Amino acid sequence: MITVRRRYRHVVEDRDRHGNVRVYLRQQGKPKIRLHADPGTAEFDIEYREALAAAAKQNPQRAHLRTASPGSLRALCAAYYNSAEFKLMQPRSQRVRRLILEKLCDQDGDKPAGQLEPKHVRQIRDARSDKPEAANGIIKALRAVYSHGVEAELVHRNPAASIKYLRKGGEGFHQWTEDQVAQFEAYHPIGSRPRLALALLVFTGQRRSDVVTLGRQHLKDGWLSFVQAKNRHRNPNRLSIPLRRELASIIASTSGVGAMTFLATDRGTPYTPESFGNVFRKWCRQAGLTNCAAHGLRKVAATRWAEAGATAHEIMSWLGHRSIKEVQRYTQGANQKRLAASALARLPSEQNAHTMSHFGLAKREWDDFSPQSFEKQGEKHAWCPGAESNHRHCDFQSHALPTELPGHRPAATATALEAGA
Repeated sequence: MITVRRRYRHVVEDRDRHGNVRVYLRQQGKPKIRLHADPGTAEFDIEYREALAAAAKQNPQRAHLRTASPGSLRALCAAYYNSAEFKLMQPRSQRVRRLILEKLCDQDGDKPAGQLEPKHVRQIRDARSDKPEAANGIIKALRAVYSHGVEAELVHRNPAASIKYLRKGGEGFHQWTEDQVAQFEAYHPIGSRPRLALALLVFTGQRRSDVVTLGRQHLKDGWLSFVQAKNRHRNPNRLSIPLRRELASIIASTSGVGAMTFLATDRGTPYTPESFGNVFRKWCRQAGLTNCAAHGLRKVAATRWAEAGATAHEIMSWLGHRSIKEVQRYTQGANQKRLAASALARLPSEQNAHTMSHFGLAKREWDDFSPQSFEKQGEKHAWCPGAESNHRHCDFQSHALPTELPGHRPAATATALEAGA
């Protein structure tokens, strides 16, 4: 018996960043409606017909385009959407900003925009204190809306300007460990598309929005020159970074490299940042890395450079950051580790025997018969555990410890960094 899956008009499947498949009724010009039942079942048919009926009653225009009362918050948002500042934002940033403001307008859009006070903005922020990123996104959106309103003389002041952002909990995207990088590389060999994606992320240190656009047209005389996608229209940041030897070798070993981009889909077309993020998470799950994402490799690149001794400005020149504060967020762990090793190296080697052993260095076993050294009035003596008296002289031979930790390298110069150190 052949089973044919029924097709439904206007029904689409979306996969979120966690790999979960969600089904929606999506009609042009109308908000999409979530469908929870399994397609093809009687329950889904009922839910589908109810969704069609509900969609038929909706205004074909989107909520943010409906008529707004003059002087209302919704009218102020509509004016902001027509501003040059909003139009210069990236399309994805525009969508996110609209979603934030539309949700706010669903509750308070008909209220007078001029009557919004700082205490009201603070209440809106605090109501979402369990999600600092979302709360800060609202503050940022309101600041932009009212900043335009003041400039356009639609309102007299910006009530969100004095409201502080909430401190973000945690460290953002999970930073891969070197073991996790090795695990991904072991599962996805050189020559595969996932391995090429990993190499582009690690060896360039760029965001996924830049990695998906890099191609041979950006390569000249061994240098990759491009404009970063973030703030490309408002405040463009042009970078030129050397093509590292490891990356060049992996690109040359990978079949199916796109005509215009190094990374390409099965159809030979470039990835969008969103689709690449989804497929890269899939590749991570295949390698058993369920909590890893593409952006975490940007932190790996910064940490490697920091541990090699690169300065903050050298790292900024690769990552494209404009402030040291942003770089310090990535490298604080690496700097702490390097400083701790430097502090340990200042202590006399004999005092470090037990501690240094944890770093895999040479050590003496403190058993019942091994003498341990100490000095008294310029004479070298030894402490002999288990002996009748430790005030006698013992045969002593010092055991020198290495002066550097294994894997610890001296500060890397900019030249060494460019050469792929």
